Amino acid sequence: MAVIELKNLKKFYKVHQKEPGLLGSLKSLVKRKYYDVKAVDNVSFEIEEGELVGFIGPNGAGKTTTLKCLSGLLYPTSGEVSVLGFNPWDRKTQFLKQISLVMGQKNQLWWDLPAIETFNLNKEIYEVPDKQYKKILDEMVQLLEVEDILKVQVRKLSLGQRMKCELIASLLHSPKVLFLDEPTIGLDVIMQKKIRDFVREYNKRYNATVILTSHYMGDVEELCQRVIIIDKGTLVFDGQLSEIIQKYADHKLVSLILNKEVDPKVVAKVFPVKEFNYPKLVLMVKREQVASLTARALQELPVADLSIEDPAIEDVIRELFTGKDYS
Repeated sequence: MAVIELKNLKKFYKVHQKEPGLLGSLKSLVKRKYYDVKAVDNVSFEIEEGELVGFIGPNGAGKTTTLKCLSGLLYPTSGEVSVLGFNPWDRKTQFLKQISLVMGQKNQLWWDLPAIETFNLNKEIYEVPDKQYKKILDEMVQLLEVEDILKVQVRKLSLGQRMKCELIASLLHSPKVLFLDEPTIGLDVIMQKKIRDFVREYNKRYNATVILTSHYMGDVEELCQRVIIIDKGTLVFDGQLSEIIQKYADHKLVSLILNKEVDPKVVAKVFPVKEFNYPKLVLMVKREQVASLTARALQELPVADLSIEDPAIEDVIRELFTGKDYS
């Protein structure tokens, strides 16, 4: 059963266009020019219960706008949206008690109070029973290792500590659907991993449906099997993460370890060199040419070791967005 359904979702904004300078300001008082910004343009997809889906795209692609439509913060221009069988923009209490939106650049914690005060407030807002609240709070505090900071003023916490507490505050009511918008932004690699581990455990323990947006491909690679890619408000890919390489990467990387120095200029004339820092030589080879070119390299170069691998997902995504070839 699909927990989240989008059909032809559109969200357009009318933006005022003003000419520069004082004259432009005066003109705009008399007659204003507007143009439409297509934040989300005809996007459709379904997400099943318990799925953890990566929702990725460049800045301004429409990711956050889509999440805000799904959570009921924005009313769409047109299209159909269903989350847990509800129309999100109706903002019904029963719906709000089953979802949560966590934005890495926004916070809900009271700045001058300890995090535990916000937790207690959210308990009352969401009407979480005492026994359930204590059980969930204890689980989350243990998973995120924040026992020592619950009674410390939020403004005195590090970014990573605040993000952990933000997650706890957003999940105390055990939402069935979780929208995560850049939850690891600004965090160091160690803290990113801890947040990822927590999200994975929450998804597994509560069978929660999770949509994750992130500019860190490590988040997506580690957590998500399925990804939805959006660019300029339009959906350009929906499928398994592994399929992206098969569909958009037409080459493989052949890494050679040489046991004798060779002239880089001579090598570059014969082989498609991507990187050469002796003793490591990396070739970027068309998929259909891998066998023949590898055999030639073994025959003509002093090769001590060789490996063949697909390009990194992050590189493929970057090329996808810069190349804009979605055919």
